[in-house]
Amino acid sequence: MTISVPRPKPALDKPLMHYGRRVLHRTEPDTPQAEYKLVGVAALTPHIGAEITGVDLSHPIDAELADELRRALLEWKVIFFRGQHRFTSEHHLALAGVWGPPEVNPFFPEGDTVGVSRLAKDAKAIGNENIWHSDHSFMAAPALGSVLRAVEVPSAGGDTMWADMAVAYDNLSQAMKVRIDGLTAIHDWVPSWGATMTEDQIAAHRSTLPPVEHPVVVRHPQSGRKVLYVNEPFTTRIVGLSEAESRELLDELVLQARVPEFQVRFRWQPDSVAIWDNIAVQHYAINDYYPRRRVMERIAIAGAPLS
Repeated sequence: MTISVPRPKPALDKPLMHYGRRVLHRTEPDTPQAEYKLVGVAALTPHIGAEITGVDLSHPIDAELADELRRALLEWKVIFFRGQHRFTSEHHLALAGVWGPPEVNPFFPEGDTVGVSRLAKDAKAIGNENIWHSDHSFMAAPALGSVLRAVEVPSAGGDTMWADMAVAYDNLSQAMKVRIDGLTAIHDWVPSWGATMTEDQIAAHRSTLPPVEHPVVVRHPQSGRKVLYVNEPFTTRIVGLSEAESRELLDELVLQARVPEFQVRFRWQPDSVAIWDNIAVQHYAINDYYPRRRVMERIAIAGAPLS
């Protein structure tokens, strides 16, 4: 008689994800609750993303309103406005100016107004932002934030998602936090943007956009929260580690942006506007609308070196 003994399943060294409760703090614990007198704030999730009501962005933004908008963005990381039907490029620039001057993306086409990039995607120009990323992390002073307006959207699809990277850091194991403390990483645009360029075009941009080094964990310049600052297209390696160890560690860290509990998803309508904190979040433009047309206008807000 032969007795069949089940073979044990091979044990994973460590799971890439875990299930159960997540730690989801909108702000640091014990932070006083923000109060708003001029705007309504409707949460889309408990910790990231809120729709702002009671504001017509075609009107001048005075100091008191600007202060509430800055407070809302710091608290929610990405804020949304609906029905901004009279919103022009001049209003777009004025809104971005609440946080700082515009920053030109060297790879985006300019619109009719300097500082405003027009992103038209259709069957001829396919969207390729469908990867979790932080805008301009390949620059020495990455963009502080972005303001995006929907000009034309498909009847279905074309949503955008954002992931809270402070919450992503909070949910790392203590062993991982210790492991990455003090590490820095190289950020470079060539593996992504350079994939569609000739060698001469890469060389022309390389003179002003060399690889840069940022901490793997940065302190948010306003809140002071620790933020996981690595992303798939632009973070190429971790300084001081072997190529294999760097790749293994980056492959694990970038998965944090993909956890649904860390995310908010926004369904665009014409004349919707989104503003996000580019240090606090990563975003992902869902490319499920091909070959339908989607037209957006974007302003990036100039930032400062990270620490």
